[in-house]
Amino acid sequence: MEHSATAAGPPSDDTTPPDTQAISPAPPGGGLPQSLTGFRIGVTSDRRSEDLISAFERRGAEVMHAPALRIAPLTESVTLQRDTHVVVDAAPDYTIITTAYGMRRWTEAADSYGLGTRLHEALDGSSILVRGPKARGAVRAAGLDDDGSAEDERTATVIDMLLEHDLSGKTVAFQLHGRTDHEQIARIEAAGARAITVMPYAWMKPTEDSELLRMIEAVIDRQLDIVTFTAAPAVDAFLEVAHQYGQAEAMLEAFRSDVTCAAVGDVTAAPLLDSGVRPIIPSRWRQGALIRLVGDHLEQHQTLRATTRHGPVELRGAEVRFPEVSAEPVRLAPGPLALMRALVKAEGAVLSRAHLLTVLSQCDSEHALEMWVSRLRKALPVSDVISTVVKRGYRLTV
Repeated sequence: MEHSATAAGPPSDDTTPPDTQAISPAPPGGGLPQSLTGFRIGVTSDRRSEDLISAFERRGAEVMHAPALRIAPLTESVTLQRDTHVVVDAAPDYTIITTAYGMRRWTEAADSYGLGTRLHEALDGSSILVRGPKARGAVRAAGLDDDGSAEDERTATVIDMLLEHDLSGKTVAFQLHGRTDHEQIARIEAAGARAITVMPYAWMKPTEDSELLRMIEAVIDRQLDIVTFTAAPAVDAFLEVAHQYGQAEAMLEAFRSDVTCAAVGDVTAAPLLDSGVRPIIPSRWRQGALIRLVGDHLEQHQTLRATTRHGPVELRGAEVRFPEVSAEPVRLAPGPLALMRALVKAEGAVLSRAHLLTVLSQCDSEHALEMWVSRLRKALPVSDVISTVVKRGYRLTV
């Protein structure tokens, strides 16, 4: 078998946290809400991250960007050039294309090697199977056609389709998704075929962990409302760095309680689910759908509204607004923010100290709770909206 010698990154291929239902959720919409002001969003992707960031920032969100992995094109790689020669000489019977990006980088690299025409002829003479519509689009843009696509956009499903054929003595060219997929290669070989792997790009860790560490700490400190993931390798890298620095448990606790994870699809979500985190996932596995889902989720589940003695109060992300008292929103620190959320959700019901110490995961004593109450009152434009009920607890004054 012809394995690519390129260094591979972490495993890849392409619920919601405990209920945070808003008291008065906005009606479901077909797109992003008018404003995401007050919300804080983490973006972990590298390629096309600008699309995510600009979509959120245009609507007023505060965005923290820390690529968990970077995609490195291997156009000048000696290994890619060698593997392309092998594919051309082998004239494969079948070709597996997993990603549009990989197909484009491969054909560009072949052109630079002077192999563009020969590669086109070799692939045109094979039966091409693709992982999804984007890969199909790249194949067709190269002047080729495919013989089938996986409905669920999984590499394993493409291999299932391949294995429906008699592969004894056949040759399969397999475009890899940034890593060596040993499991699927073994399935091809077990069916009696020769597998030639081609890796047009690789997942690579950033040279330093500092940016990613800052995002992990922001999750732990509840300084982010939601974190987006667009590739399973990025999730693996995110978890790996957290484990490496002894922050995994605190980070996962935040993801399971206060900070939402958003994954572009089921494959990306798998490492999160394995860690006990239930991300939100768009029904259509596309970045545009992810953007809309994030906006809808923040509006419907992270925006709390109630009526108080001082008029309506709205809590959006880290910002609280009393529109009849002040035109300026108040940004709260994580502790007072968690307390304010609990009180607003209770809609005037008294919350005992014991209950608050149970639901406020980072508040570890009655003294700390009293400090949070004091800081919250000082931060709000109307301090008496937080009432102390003697020997019982605290409530929102409605």
